Amino acid sequence: MARVVFDGASKVYGDGTRALDRLDLMVEDGEFMVLVGPSGCGKTTALRMVAGLEDITEGIIRIGERVVNDLSPKSRDIAMVFQSYALYPHLSVEDNIAFALRIKKMPKTEIRHRVDDAAQILDLQTLLGRKPRALSGGQRQRVAMGRAIVRQPAAFLMDEPLSNLDAKLRVQMRADIKRIQADLGVTTIYVTHDQVEAMTMGHRVAVMRKGELQQVAPPQELYDDPVNVFVGGFIGSPAMNMVEARIDRGSDGLTAVVGQMRLALDDETLSRRPALAAYEGREVVLGIRPEDLEDAALANGDPRPRLQGRVEMTEALGSDVLVHLTIAAPQAVTDDVRELAEDVGDDRAVGQLATGLKPDEASLIGRFSPRTKVRQGDAVEAIVERRALHFFDPHTGLAIRSSA
Repeated sequence: MARVVFDGASKVYGDGTRALDRLDLMVEDGEFMVLVGPSGCGKTTALRMVAGLEDITEGIIRIGERVVNDLSPKSRDIAMVFQSYALYPHLSVEDNIAFALRIKKMPKTEIRHRVDDAAQILDLQTLLGRKPRALSGGQRQRVAMGRAIVRQPAAFLMDEPLSNLDAKLRVQMRADIKRIQADLGVTTIYVTHDQVEAMTMGHRVAVMRKGELQQVAPPQELYDDPVNVFVGGFIGSPAMNMVEARIDRGSDGLTAVVGQMRLALDDETLSRRPALAAYEGREVVLGIRPEDLEDAALANGDPRPRLQGRVEMTEALGSDVLVHLTIAAPQAVTDDVRELAEDVGDDRAVGQLATGLKPDEASLIGRFSPRTKVRQGDAVEAIVERRALHFFDPHTGLAIRSSA
């Protein structure tokens, strides 16, 4: 096992395209690090640079104490699991798992021991004699993982290994991979575009965009305290709602004005984001997670502020109801929000052009209790959990937190 360090690592192609830009990132010994971001953000390029499949244009990469810039892939002591299973169709499961060990001319008894151990970890004992064509997608991916495990590498590299599986198998394999990594304690870098995978699997998650690292933190910290509009909007499903607001001071203190509606900000909110005081009289991007909106009809007498809107659609999920509503306030359409919308494919964030909204309307999603009675076309009041609100500078896209 070993830590993996990116020290100013960059990848620039011959045409000048900078696929990875001065990445500084340390993956600790035994850590499960997830690289996540939209297509083209540089996450797979970073992984391939560690593996030796892409040259390093600038900076250095270390695996353990060794600088690996000029080492061949086979000399780096890593094992990679690809999106495609890359199994040899004419070999049995056992022979596929053992293939690399036999190439190394390892003793037969050691090969047998390692294959048996991997088969037990991956629940493949009864499948060792089968050919890949007789396996399900999930079983094939477990064989691919077995081939990596038996090598006992310093680090595992996984490039979107679950993207070819159906939804149910992905859920099961997420749990399996997380369990196996914890049992083995091997440093792991896992690449995915699926932020649900990232949030459920990684010890820490590195969010990337356009070749640059945006934020690296434990999953819950990313969710609760994003550093900018991109991270706030990319992490979370459904995506964070983004609307224009103005910070105003009234008789009850600082208030976020959304259209003609006023959301009074309590002391706890302001203590967590003291820099908001410097934005008095200024515009901000207000971010509201769907779960921080609730049907006011279910909480009579609740003193928290409310937004009024019209229900456009509901989606009953059993445990909750996703309520799509339109409010009389401008949608946030800064450059950062527009680019985020293009990256994640969320048309709500690009305003009336894509959604048919009027210039003074915004589309929000609330995650309501299943007890809600709202239906399409209803007027609705949504209670806002103000302690969980997010505020971003509309010009820089940065979160407004401890300093202006």
